[in-house]
Amino acid sequence: MSKLNRSVILCRKCIPITRHRPVIDKCSFVKLVSPQPLSSSSHWRVSLSTSSHITKSSFGSLRLLNSDQDAINKVVSDAEKIVGYPTSFLSLRCLLSDELSNVAMQMRKLVGTKHPLLKTARGMVLDGRHNRQMRGLLVMLIAKAAGPNPNRLSPDDESSSGIYNSQRSLAEITEVIHTANLIHKGVVNLSKLPTEEKGLLKDMAFGNKMAVLSGDYLLGSACSGLADLQNPSVIEIVASSIGDMMTAEFTQYTDSCGKPTLPDTSNGFSDWLRQTFLTLGSLLSKSCQAALMLSGHPKQLQDMAFNFGKNLTFSHQLSKDIIPFIEKSDLNSLSFTSAPILLYKESASAEEFSRIQQLWDGGVANNAKIVSEINAKGIINVCRERCQDYRDKAITSLDSFPESDAKSALISMARVMSEPLH
Repeated sequence: MSKLNRSVILCRKCIPITRHRPVIDKCSFVKLVSPQPLSSSSHWRVSLSTSSHITKSSFGSLRLLNSDQDAINKVVSDAEKIVGYPTSFLSLRCLLSDELSNVAMQMRKLVGTKHPLLKTARGMVLDGRHNRQMRGLLVMLIAKAAGPNPNRLSPDDESSSGIYNSQRSLAEITEVIHTANLIHKGVVNLSKLPTEEKGLLKDMAFGNKMAVLSGDYLLGSACSGLADLQNPSVIEIVASSIGDMMTAEFTQYTDSCGKPTLPDTSNGFSDWLRQTFLTLGSLLSKSCQAALMLSGHPKQLQDMAFNFGKNLTFSHQLSKDIIPFIEKSDLNSLSFTSAPILLYKESASAEEFSRIQQLWDGGVANNAKIVSEINAKGIINVCRERCQDYRDKAITSLDSFPESDAKSALISMARVMSEPLH
């Protein structure tokens, strides 16, 4: 990436990606500028520019960074210095390929439609509330925290800032797999389009083609990168995480339109743990484990890396699930498969939960009533306790790792990621 000597503009409004400097109109954009030293080597830095005409209505809930987000930004920035790598653009090499450059240009045709692929694309460029690319950073941090292995059998795999090149490649692969999955989730069920949107059928069909093709390309690139690692055990474990994400799509926790739904067979919080692991935890935990496999560390340490990724995922998702219950402005983001709902189901009577189900079926206008009833049961306090418990389990998993800046950074990230942003 350091060889790239031309600026690239990634626009949140129209999402063009090009290898030449385009004419910039008044929109919010992220710009790659000249190489800036990060740690001991030169890497790309990112600068954010937001024009004065952008309003809250332009991008939904547009927020300034609060103290919570500032804390995360500082922890991430410190961690990036430790690994010597700016993870904000871990998957940028794939995103700037000729194939996806063409896809991005075609994606402008979707501007003005309601296809979810546009929202995904904007989030890939900038997500002010939750850093989408923390997975790769965590993989590199845990690789550095474990340290080099003097008995490693791959002397040709060079190390930089205490991290092997193969481990950096794994971090990129992890991000690309996650991005591909997000894009694939943007496929719309055309047969279920509301009547008022039938006129957009052609645009939606075009968006589906873009989502399938670009997602497939990224997934293919990730699989090719996995093969290049030439480690069958790593290939197997990372591939199994892709299988877990696909399994999550067939557990009846989403309807035919991809919206969250709760099956009648749901047993409560235990099902939330399983679904969260399949959807999110598997990729992170198995990538952390694979990073230590690449450096030849013993299985006991690999298992601790796996446990760190798994428990951190649970803690982080719990912190996100409780946001609609503590922040009125986030009521519309309430999910019926969130942890508070499933914990409520465990303690509520059949009649009480049936009422919640009826309120949910009545639409988002009833979200405030759902939140009020669940808060009255003290469920959010239970969620906070479990969030802290999983955070502590993640931190405890690092006890077997030697003391280092990387280990301290992992602990700091576990703490800030378990705090709800509001």
